[in-house]
Amino acid sequence: MPLLADVAVPVPLSQAFTYEVPAALAAEVRPGARVLCEFHRRKLLGVVLSVSERSTAIDPSRIKPLTALVDARPALPAELLSFLQELAAYYFAPIGEVLRLALPAIEREQVRALKAQGELDGVLDLGRAKQVGGRKVAFARATDAIEEPGTLRGQAAALLALLRASGEQPVARLEERFGNARSALKKLAERGLVALDEREPPRDPFFRLAEARDVPPELNAAQADAAARIDAALAALAVTAGEGEPHAGAPHEPRPAGPSAFLLFGVTGSGKTEVYLRAIKSCLERGRGALVMVPEIALTPQLVARFRARFGDDLAVLHSGLSDADRHAMWSSLHGGKVRVAIGARSALFAPVPDLGLILVDEEHDGSFKQEEGVRYHARDMALLRAHRAGAVCVLGSATPSIESVALVRRGKLAELRLPDRAHREASLPEVTLVDLRRFGAGPSGDPLISLPLHRALERTLAAKEQAILFLNRRGFAPSVVCGSCGTLTTCDACSVALTYHRGRRRDAPAGSIAAGASAAPPPPAGAPAAGSLEERPQGGRLRCHYCDYAGPLPERCAACGSRTLLLEGLGTERLEVTIAASFPEARVARLDRDVAGKDRSQAILARMREGKIDILVGTQMVTKGHDLPNVTLVGVVNADAALGLPDFRAAERGFQLLVQVAGRAGRRDRPGRVLIQTRNPEHPAIAFAAAHNVPGFLEREIRDREEVGYPPATRLALLRIDAVDEGVGRGAAAKLAAHARTCPEGLARRVEVLGPSAAPIARLRGRYRFRVLLRARERGPLRGTLAALAGLMRDGLDRNARVIIDVDPVAML
Repeated sequence: MPLLADVAVPVPLSQAFTYEVPAALAAEVRPGARVLCEFHRRKLLGVVLSVSERSTAIDPSRIKPLTALVDARPALPAELLSFLQELAAYYFAPIGEVLRLALPAIEREQVRALKAQGELDGVLDLGRAKQVGGRKVAFARATDAIEEPGTLRGQAAALLALLRASGEQPVARLEERFGNARSALKKLAERGLVALDEREPPRDPFFRLAEARDVPPELNAAQADAAARIDAALAALAVTAGEGEPHAGAPHEPRPAGPSAFLLFGVTGSGKTEVYLRAIKSCLERGRGALVMVPEIALTPQLVARFRARFGDDLAVLHSGLSDADRHAMWSSLHGGKVRVAIGARSALFAPVPDLGLILVDEEHDGSFKQEEGVRYHARDMALLRAHRAGAVCVLGSATPSIESVALVRRGKLAELRLPDRAHREASLPEVTLVDLRRFGAGPSGDPLISLPLHRALERTLAAKEQAILFLNRRGFAPSVVCGSCGTLTTCDACSVALTYHRGRRRDAPAGSIAAGASAAPPPPAGAPAAGSLEERPQGGRLRCHYCDYAGPLPERCAACGSRTLLLEGLGTERLEVTIAASFPEARVARLDRDVAGKDRSQAILARMREGKIDILVGTQMVTKGHDLPNVTLVGVVNADAALGLPDFRAAERGFQLLVQVAGRAGRRDRPGRVLIQTRNPEHPAIAFAAAHNVPGFLEREIRDREEVGYPPATRLALLRIDAVDEGVGRGAAAKLAAHARTCPEGLARRVEVLGPSAAPIARLRGRYRFRVLLRARERGPLRGTLAALAGLMRDGLDRNARVIIDVDPVAML
């Protein structure tokens, strides 16, 4: 019987394809290895899923041979490959697209080897595989040798003098100054006056500065208990593994008894990170690898520095800002076993951590763990699955656990670990005051969203030489531009949303006002309109769509009536920064949101905050994520109601989490903190429970409310997202899918409820009309049966101009 391989190729199809393994490759082709294979007259880079000698119903003459083997050692270890296949099945995602998430870039040396074998002739498509490697940076340094007097002239003499004065330099930098640098350096090297060498480019900025090793602090009783229980689970894994070391990359059997998955539920500032560090140490001592996942927004050099201070530089840091070369270097260090700890955002889930023994998910409630493009996986849920399949321990940590994780605790799937107090003995939870904007008017700024109590609190904070954070989860200067004559909103041509006005840096503003946090705008003239109300047409600035990234000038006239009276409506962080700077001219004000958070800029702002060079920090949710700012004693939530009115059943949960997280930035050391929450709805459960620091009370009420109306975790959801350039095409596809769902066996038996079709809350996005069909079921099985039936219709029975995406366990409902 022939030796056949099932290969996943990077195409949007859920199936693998069968290829014959040539005799020359029979001993080398293994599951997880990348191979070059012919697919519809193209050569694609595929991944071997399985290899076996077997007969097949396919005509042998139609089975193509594999063209070449790319990896001498499989790129995907057995444990990771098995996990990825299960992930693809759960989310109804093409297996080739899923595997691409975990694959490294292909090395240029591998491409050269294939070319040398003549395997890259013809039409080549590496499936968007990126190439890295082969690029090294040349450096030059002066040696201790001394030249004969008068023997060097011109550029050679100047280069040698520069190297002796400045030390080692990249050759490329020397070429910028000396046009003939390479030739001169070569002559100097021949004389033994200069040493030349090549090395990999400088590492990721997370490793730019040296980090001194720390001394582990003493744990409080709750931390010690949590660390001991995780340690016991890791110890039990070692016993279960049996005698001898397990094969590297082989999946372990899940531990048969006792908890191996935990929810670490600790108040803000309770020392969860220290528990993580102890758990990693315990894992490494047992010869296993560890994976730490945090929200992208929280992956900062300060966080990584804590891990480097404990474990040195033997870490791999994975994040969206990495170059392809740096990402490949991190991947290689893990894959080769040189490094056993990986830290990263959502995509770190796919890191090839050797002999995985521990997965930590910090801020597990954060919505950014759900991928909203391409393969729509949830990294928190899949972390639990990967840990289970690898026989590893999984710890989910949060001060505001997700409803789903709390439900898993109640069902016995997770064991709860509690940290009820702040780690620093002198620190306590801040006092929270609700400011009812129905009763309190504007303060001296004239802006109704800067109430008199908030203004006075800022005055007291500044007088005490302390720092404040103002939280407003809305970017830009004004959220909308409205016509003063007919009331028409200026909207995006491609999306059914209002355009946001961004003023940007004014010519009369200080140069460092946005990036460096030194706003000092002049006070508004007498009689000027309040910043939170309508303001007449501004000068300059741009209109931006926060969904499709359109940017354009402010129109001269209203598109509906032709009026020139265009007014700014509402308050964004940019406007809040200007208003606060005008109201407190002596204060140093900075802003932290996505508009100013370019490469390294957000860290520069936070560093200035820690150094005491900023008095008031204005920002979006970027200011809520895990920053430890000891001198912050006041947090002001400018508009707590903004997140609570969205058409999403999770709106209250998200709003509550944001309030608790931002409140947790205050009073983290010996100085007591205070939080002011401004609202027009102080009776809302999310606001009332947040003000009382009552996380369990909110979770209990929210679970009860969800059960009553049939939303997760009481039920399972899947959302069919349909979009098309033509509105009629999209509507017709949605109607066909809904009808098919209702008439399949699960729909007829009412085991699956079909809601829709309906237009999405944001009805048009990036020029495409959007519709949705929501499927809801009490059990996972019927829901999956319905989705399987719909997947067949999507392949063969819908208009090709309609795009349909299956979103299992959806998070974003807009």
